[in-house]
Amino acid sequence: MSDEEHHFESKADAGASKTFPQQAGTIRKNGYLVIKGRPCKVVEVSTSKTGKHGHAKCHFVAIDIFNGKKLEDIVPSSHNCDVPHVNRTDYQLIDISEDGFVSLLTDNGNTKDDLRLPTDESLLTQIKDGFADGKDLVVSVMSAMGEEQICALKDIGPK
Repeated sequence: MSDEEHHFESKADAGASKTFPQQAGTIRKNGYLVIKGRPCKVVEVSTSKTGKHGHAKCHFVAIDIFNGKKLEDIVPSSHNCDVPHVNRTDYQLIDISEDGFVSLLTDNGNTKDDLRLPTDESLLTQIKDGFADGKDLVVSVMSAMGEEQICALKDIGPK
């Protein structure tokens, strides 16, 4: 045994806490699922019967919750799938900067300045128009697997 102390620097994140395992046969429509490393919302599930020697298979059609792309996956129903931890949080909109970032007020009174405006055109124009009119806006931020994006908007009246 040496007297030297060993220091391990972790450069990579294990990502274990971002998802949890769930049996494929128990995942239903409107649930969440990780397909090709992306968090998705399931829009269609179909289960095939077992073959002569095989497992029943679940065919998932899902839409990426951040970029809207359609993804598909086929998994044996007895196997586990990764399900992302998806959280929705409401923040009050304080400011929109010129470079496309928003300034949000958290529940504890701090500001959150690391979020971009959404890429969805209709939501983007609603946020910009409402902010320009001086309305009090509350945005819903969806977060999963280390990504965050504004997904909805609520108008709580004039300031």
